[in-house]
Amino acid sequence: MKLYNTLTRTKDEFTTHEPGVCRMYTCGPTVYHFAHIGNLRSYIMEDVLDKYLRYDGYDVRRVMNITDVGHLSSDADTGEDKMLKGAKREKKTVMEIAKFYTDAFFADCAKLNIRTPDVVEPATSCIPEFIQMVEGLLEKGYAYVAEGNVYFDTSKLQEYYVFNKHDVEDLEVGVREGVEEDTAKRNKSDFVLWFTKSKFDDQELKWDSPWGIGYPGWHIECSAISLKHLGEYLDLHCGGIDNAFPHHTNEIAQSEAYIGHKWCPHWFHILHLNTNSGKMSKSTGEFLTVSLLESKGYDPLVYRFFCLQSHYRKSLVFSYEGLDNASVAFKKLIDRIAAIKNEGEVDTYAFSNLKKSFTDALDNDLNTALAVTALYDVLKAKVNGATKLALIADFDRVLSLSLIEKAEAAKMQKADDAAESAESGVDGELKAWIESMITERAEAKKAKNYARADEIRAELSAKGVTLKDTKEGTTYTIQ
Repeated sequence: MKLYNTLTRTKDEFTTHEPGVCRMYTCGPTVYHFAHIGNLRSYIMEDVLDKYLRYDGYDVRRVMNITDVGHLSSDADTGEDKMLKGAKREKKTVMEIAKFYTDAFFADCAKLNIRTPDVVEPATSCIPEFIQMVEGLLEKGYAYVAEGNVYFDTSKLQEYYVFNKHDVEDLEVGVREGVEEDTAKRNKSDFVLWFTKSKFDDQELKWDSPWGIGYPGWHIECSAISLKHLGEYLDLHCGGIDNAFPHHTNEIAQSEAYIGHKWCPHWFHILHLNTNSGKMSKSTGEFLTVSLLESKGYDPLVYRFFCLQSHYRKSLVFSYEGLDNASVAFKKLIDRIAAIKNEGEVDTYAFSNLKKSFTDALDNDLNTALAVTALYDVLKAKVNGATKLALIADFDRVLSLSLIEKAEAAKMQKADDAAESAESGVDGELKAWIESMITERAEAKKAKNYARADEIRAELSAKGVTLKDTKEGTTYTIQ
């Protein structure tokens, strides 16, 4: 398997420190608000990677943090703590906010068939580990105390900007939005390991420490949690590309300074999901969540399917038109699978040949678009139904689109519709035409083409079909 490695900027053969065992860390959410679908694209692609490694025979030990303290609104260790910001917005405590949005995050993951990592650790449960690591960095001369805060001293490193070659001027105040000058730092690139009350008196969550009452910086969390659960040798670290700098850069700096050797050889970063107006965020434009997509009638797995059709290292532009196309394609895919008759015995030779296209795609830098193409190749293949269904179920261990389950549900629905039509005396072709017209009308209304929507209602009415719009959808009666 070859994966693009952000650290080397090349597609590298994936190997692990211990053969057959993959120690994998993925940055978790900051639980101050709902995750938007841009955030969730990263978790979908990490999920595919996790599942493919298991599919390929690795014993994967995956750890993820939950940031419930310490993540500031600026990447320069300045500004308001995002958790405190969320608590003020909703007039709740930070822990109430953390519990609510952690539960909401995992509910969204369940809807998207994202597997829960083997270990999920909230930052607030690891304060002793953070303090121990900061103490170790101070003892080794990689950190210093200034104005009550503990900073990591980047000047002690031979190389700090490991992912990209920043100049010192890149960190000048005003170059990046939201960056304010911190006069306590020795170097502009230094970052906070531990904050004290001297800087954030209104911080709700505080702990006693050797440097005073305070709380950890964001970057120390992932390093300490990874070391706690996965040891000193990490095989694979994943996250969104926006975390490469400064968060992952700082993780590498402090982790390797603390343990005294190279830490993680392979870094897997997912590019942004954008809208037509730019990068998706919680503060601009429509706040796109899984719940919002559901309220508009989309199956969350349609969004997963939408993401799988693009490579994780390409920015993906979200639009409702694109999601509509994915929805239509997904329904057709399910219908084609539902039409397969489970006949014959599995042809092991054909199974192996068709599976190779699937594994070749994923072995080539996790090319999910080609993996989906391999799935369609199975549908077109001249093999019996038992072999096709076995391959589809096998591929879905990684794709996680619930293909067999949805195909079975579609068959049951078709049988129920046929029985209902026979009982009501409605011809099957007439029923299909009515439902297609109702679908077209819904799409016209979504596009604000109300004239066409009215035309469809009138056309149906002329055939004796009366529509009734409800919260659950549009129903009809035939005179």
